[in-house]
Amino acid sequence: RFDLRQPIPSDLAEIEGLEITSVSRRSKYLLVQLSDGSHLLIHLGMSGSLRLTDTAEAWKKHDHVALTLGAGKQLRFHDPRRFGIFLHLKEKDPTQHPLLALLGPEPFDEAFSANYLMQAIQQRSAAIKNVIMDAKVVVGVGNIYASEALFRAGISPRRKANRLRLLDAERLASSIQEVLREAIDQGGTTLRDFLNSDGQPGYFKQRLFVYDRKGQPCRTCDEPIRHCVIGQRSSYWCPRCQK
Repeated sequence: RFDLRQPIPSDLAEIEGLEITSVSRRSKYLLVQLSDGSHLLIHLGMSGSLRLTDTAEAWKKHDHVALTLGAGKQLRFHDPRRFGIFLHLKEKDPTQHPLLALLGPEPFDEAFSANYLMQAIQQRSAAIKNVIMDAKVVVGVGNIYASEALFRAGISPRRKANRLRLLDAERLASSIQEVLREAIDQGGTTLRDFLNSDGQPGYFKQRLFVYDRKGQPCRTCDEPIRHCVIGQRSSYWCPRCQK
């Protein structure tokens, strides 16, 4: 199938006979390095997956790409909503590709710190929730985790980013890392159909303080959780705990 967010490259046949030498990740993108120095750039979209199957297994409806490996196995790219990306990059440094070049630091990298965050937001008058969800500022902070990190930091999601003090940035940077680490340990967050790489649901939902809890009592102070739309995304916060 060629009707993904970006067309599947027509030159994939060129990788026949090459070996996979490493697999890494940058933000939501998987980078598969091949033995000729080129890379496969893969984004799973909203609900995509990579599955290792037997070559003889029948194709499922939304299987778009199959890489035939050794021992009768195939790696299949499955993407029901067709928001995914499967590209072949011939440049030796894939981080300079337009999809990757402008990305901010990984939240667990040393480059992501309170001082970095202060510098990144000081000219931004947008709501802080929008800013920390901007992949040019920091990658990996989706809607759920932005809401949860802001709760733990005691910061309202509607607060203007350039109104944060260094102490706020310290709490927020720490909370982002804390929330993401816990979510990874719990296998992610399953609200509807998310399954992790083991085919299991994520259990971080049981640890949510504010997200998707409109009208329910805050787990800290019993104040009803509020909801609004910020940047076209549902946002949740406690008006007593977050200022």
